[in-house]
Amino acid sequence: MALLERQRERERESGKLTNKVSALVPNQADNTRWGASNIPLTRWLPAEYLDDVSVPKGWRDEENNGHVLPNSRDVSNHILAFPMSELENDLEFSYMETIFGQFLDHDLTFTPHSPVIRSFSDGIDCEHSCARTEPCYPIPIPNMDPRFGENSEKCIPFSRSAPTCGSGKTGAGFGALNTRQQLNTLTSFIDGSNVYGSDDSKAKFLRDLTTDEGKLKVNTKFSDNGFDFLPFKPSSVNMCATRARITNTSDAEEVPCFVAGDDRSNENILLTAVHTLFMREHNRIVSILKQKNPMWDGEKLYQEGRKIVGAILQIFTYRDFLRHILGPDVMAEKLSTYPGYDETIDPSISNSFATASFRFAHGMLQPFAFRLDENYQNHPEFPTQLLHKTFVSPWRVIYEGGVDPILRGLIGKPSKLNTQDSILTDEVRDRLFKLTSDVALDLGALNIQRGRDHALPGYNKWRQFCGLSQPQNEKQLAKVLKNKDLAKRLMTMYGTADNIDLWLGGMTEPFVRGGRVGPLFACLISTQFQNLRQGDRHWWENKGVFTEAQKRALRDVSLSRVICDNTGIKEVPRDAFLFRPRGNGYTRCEDIPEFDLSPWEERGTLVLKNNHRTNKSVFD
Repeated sequence: MALLERQRERERESGKLTNKVSALVPNQADNTRWGASNIPLTRWLPAEYLDDVSVPKGWRDEENNGHVLPNSRDVSNHILAFPMSELENDLEFSYMETIFGQFLDHDLTFTPHSPVIRSFSDGIDCEHSCARTEPCYPIPIPNMDPRFGENSEKCIPFSRSAPTCGSGKTGAGFGALNTRQQLNTLTSFIDGSNVYGSDDSKAKFLRDLTTDEGKLKVNTKFSDNGFDFLPFKPSSVNMCATRARITNTSDAEEVPCFVAGDDRSNENILLTAVHTLFMREHNRIVSILKQKNPMWDGEKLYQEGRKIVGAILQIFTYRDFLRHILGPDVMAEKLSTYPGYDETIDPSISNSFATASFRFAHGMLQPFAFRLDENYQNHPEFPTQLLHKTFVSPWRVIYEGGVDPILRGLIGKPSKLNTQDSILTDEVRDRLFKLTSDVALDLGALNIQRGRDHALPGYNKWRQFCGLSQPQNEKQLAKVLKNKDLAKRLMTMYGTADNIDLWLGGMTEPFVRGGRVGPLFACLISTQFQNLRQGDRHWWENKGVFTEAQKRALRDVSLSRVICDNTGIKEVPRDAFLFRPRGNGYTRCEDIPEFDLSPWEERGTLVLKNNHRTNKSVFD
């Protein structure tokens, strides 16, 4: 602690802020746990467990508000499912809007499962049993399920989230009531932890310390037409060895998983491509900084590059991504001009955000991983694939054209439109991790089950939290949803709007003006991002973080330029988040302004201090 206090004192004396991530340098000077990794998710409303401590609602067939909660898979079948023929494209926003949302989420939240996959009492394996015994909370298959048929004895496996140390227990040493809480293992801030890691050991592992250039490690075995791939993860067990299974080729050469700042970088090839892009951008930036400042060592280069990339991600999030999701009215009310740093605001991630509201983009997932050629047509050699065939498959990036076709698919194709009649594609509702799991998972059912596991209150309590009406009957719910049929189906399943699971209720609301979420999720998401910005001492606009010249340069950054600088793509939409057919709003890369790094060039000056001449290094 003495070292920590000395660090704080040095910062106070110098008046300077650092963006260095270290266990010894917390973002919040006085509330060191706020926003830190490995702390509990915050609660905006009290947890609701059956026993007020740990047992989730739905664990037993007990009434809640006078009604038994419906089976999560049954809700998925009746509310979320839709035939492929009814899919609607979002003709305003590109598929990058959806996948950037997933990439951003992995900078903010990760709630680990229980580290023990076997039952605490009798050793039952949660992945291969339908027994409900802590930490196993499987989802039974309802009768006449469209995928499983009649009277199936199977279940969708589900393991409860790990509780924070000591929570969820009663008895001697724990107190009379010690409500179970869940962890966020990541830093809450938009700080590029998905690129660099959320702890010192991961950050050090990802750095290329063989040189003094401040770069991140790259793949030493394969390259992507002159550009770098992510490095491979050293592991004795290769979870990404899916090529033989997918191609039905017994002698297919497998590749290991990639490694990035977040362990989910291999989840699908779309996410892998975005991770690769920002690893390359860091290395590109530090190369230029080295040219401009040859006196800088590797530590200085790395930290300044990391600081810049973190700022770029903050800008893309608030200037581009969020305004499309929340619409102009919510942005103007909650997230307009930066009001400055407020040390009284806790920026930690809320349980409702991590578990429900920021999972809104699941309804924007296309059933495909698009791969396009230089003309933005389906790639003739490496064609578009069904989404489930790209899960945990880094070999597709290595052997099937690299990241360029994938990134063209993200900026050249639209997101799916989340409508009340077509919420969740079967690629994730019926075939999630089909090629690597004994039983393919259902993302919608998992989201509902996770909300119950985390003891989130029901729909109406969250509507009340946000100052919205709380429908008490089918007619009032139909008015809120502007949909009589949907209101009837929900009330038939839940009995009361009080019981509707938060994620489901938010997903079924009609959009706010100009946005892609309803009023409830707009409230919860904007509140979280308010806290994240105002409670971040290292926010890029905060005084002392960057010079005025540097801030002017940062305001002009664009995702399209990042793509141009780090791939072989030559033509892009000017705004990568907006969907435009090729030829309508596409721009040659040379016509998109480059990110000006000249404000980071130091010039040496001579100053007189205590009658001695000293060198002082300053930014212009």
